[in-house]
Amino acid sequence: GYIYLMKDRVCDVKSSISVLSLNPAVDMTYEIPFLLKNQKAHAISMRYDPGGNGINVGRALKKLQILAHNYCVIAGEMGQLLQHLLAEELDVVDYEIVDGETRVNNTIIEVPSESKAVNTQYEVSGIGPDIPEKQLNQLLDRFLNFSPGGLAVITGSLQQSIPTSLYAELIDRVNVKGGRAIVDTHGETLKLAVKARPYLIKPNLHELEVLLNKSLPNLEFVAYEARLLQRSGIEWVCVSLGETGALLTNSENSYYVQSPEVDVVCSVGAGDSMVAALVASLACEHSADEALRLSVACATATVIQPGTALFSSADMKTFYEKILVRKLDI
Repeated sequence: GYIYLMKDRVCDVKSSISVLSLNPAVDMTYEIPFLLKNQKAHAISMRYDPGGNGINVGRALKKLQILAHNYCVIAGEMGQLLQHLLAEELDVVDYEIVDGETRVNNTIIEVPSESKAVNTQYEVSGIGPDIPEKQLNQLLDRFLNFSPGGLAVITGSLQQSIPTSLYAELIDRVNVKGGRAIVDTHGETLKLAVKARPYLIKPNLHELEVLLNKSLPNLEFVAYEARLLQRSGIEWVCVSLGETGALLTNSENSYYVQSPEVDVVCSVGAGDSMVAALVASLACEHSADEALRLSVACATATVIQPGTALFSSADMKTFYEKILVRKLDI
């Protein structure tokens, strides 16, 4: 079996992993000194990276030395560029090629200056190509048929032509096959997905508040609502809380981790790194507290990287050793 190393231990992966990327992107990141209305901003630096939530999850799994099969829709010249960028970053990719163009996402970062001590980040998400129904169904069948009983990662935005109910339908199909669905999405798509009872969800605080239509002013409120979601049939509920850390609830307890303090360079990909670490932990049958430590370590090591570059193994291991997990007993 495929293995990954953590804390000098060898872990045999117990589950196959498939990752769906219906709407990947080429990420373009610009660093600029300042942004002014109606004025041209001259970049200090720029970079291209593979992007999209599912793509980032797959890239992070490879960094953790976890084998995953990735199912991805690409189109046009940008799709060819994405393939080129991914050549060394994913182990196994099944590309479905459609007409149109793979979307381009833009991140603009105002760097610190005399008048501003920290980065300011702006993000614009592009629009992906339509997927003909026949090609969509063929790709989804391959995604679902690869790993009956395995881990199926369903994450990211959907093209405008795809109904928001698709992820819920996929969760139902994964459950029927005896698999475990890991879902990271937002808005109406998340609301419908939750009703289908995925194995794990990972909303951030804002996404959870939108899902519940209520404000969650402190950790205890978040933990309480996460417990209610867990009791509704979702085995693991992980809530990312940005710079304040993350919470993970399962049937045994609720766990909280404070993020290490770092200077954030770019936050794009941090949530996807968390998802990948949780998937890796499930595949290796790690405990929930170990999973949370690893996920926060990966996310923290990602936000100190430029653009959509993900964590380095050295940084991740350094943060992992510093992180303490607190049981909340909620």
